[in-house]
Amino acid sequence: MNEQAEKTGVAFVDVLKIALAAAALIGGVVAFYWFDKEPQFLRVLMVLGGLIAGLALLVWSSPGRELWGYVQSSRVELRKMVWPTRQETWRTTLVVFVFVLALAVFFWVVDMGLAWGARHVTGQGG
Repeated sequence: MNEQAEKTGVAFVDVLKIALAAAALIGGVVAFYWFDKEPQFLRVLMVLGGLIAGLALLVWSSPGRELWGYVQSSRVELRKMVWPTRQETWRTTLVVFVFVLALAVFFWVVDMGLAWGARHVTGQGG
């Protein structure tokens, strides 16, 4: 049972690495506010240091490596995508706007007709 849980779950060491990564990031932000008398660029370097340390610890963990692999494969898939040309984009946008305008006019006419019918049936239309 323990082998199965270890294969599907996250190892304790990886949980510890992720917790340390979060602590490094939080530590950088806390240091930014704690040392408010220091020059601004040093405080920003503290935050960047915490961010870099946190990212390094995250990539060092198994879930971090899996996430990085996912990001890389997503970039590969994004490059395979065929994007529309500027002309196709403008035409599609124009069709959408015309269709929205036509539906707006249609629903306005239907609303006015229903309002006229309701006033006529209730006798409020004069």
